[in-house]
Amino acid sequence: MSNNINGKVIVITGASSGLGECTARTLSAKGAIVVLGARRIDRLEKLVHDIESGGGRALAVATDVTDKSQVENLMKAAVDKFGRIDVLLNNAGLMQQSMLESLKVNEWDNMIDINIKGTLYGIAAVLPVMKEQKFGHIINVSSIAGHKVTPAGVIYCATKHAVRVISEGLRSEVKPYNLRTTIISPGAVDTELTNHITEEGVAGQIKQFYDEHALPPSSFASAVEFAITQPENIDINEILFRPTSQEM
Repeated sequence: MSNNINGKVIVITGASSGLGECTARTLSAKGAIVVLGARRIDRLEKLVHDIESGGGRALAVATDVTDKSQVENLMKAAVDKFGRIDVLLNNAGLMQQSMLESLKVNEWDNMIDINIKGTLYGIAAVLPVMKEQKFGHIINVSSIAGHKVTPAGVIYCATKHAVRVISEGLRSEVKPYNLRTTIISPGAVDTELTNHITEEGVAGQIKQFYDEHALPPSSFASAVEFAITQPENIDINEILFRPTSQEM
């Protein structure tokens, strides 16, 4: 396969906004064929329209990553239409932060379902395809929170640490199939993640921090592009980045 992005079939979950949307636009502009999964199909269809209007190729598939069958359908749609999957970007994620004593158990479940199980469902759906192809690249999105534990962020941090553990285990297992794996761990990046925090005091502090320090989503898209464009014999296993001004 070619070392560059042009012509590669790239599946992106969580593609309706933020990191996923920006990355889809960036990679499409480089000639990638993007297959976009998210729950908000109206936003995906608008994104596809924008990409195709610019001469790109894209496909929208309504996908809830907490539903294994929907993730399988996303991968099937990509293979049925384009014949292969070169890259999977497991990008869908949720950040709901609160103190443990607040007992927001439903939010804990949400993050486990999306951040951990959603990543696993993506791997489970794409791995048979890539094993048969004998090529492919799986990129999983962790976070600075996967490296550091913060008050009010315990469950989110745990889920993002789990993504790193899963990714490293995957890396060690897929060598016989010529597959590459990358973990991308961003710091503060301007996305909708902070909008899902329901604990008022925590939400205010994090929003202020993001307003002052957050990088644009293009910083993440650049990291994805870097990992994909390396020669096939180079496996970029982890990228950790944050704003220069971010201490934690």
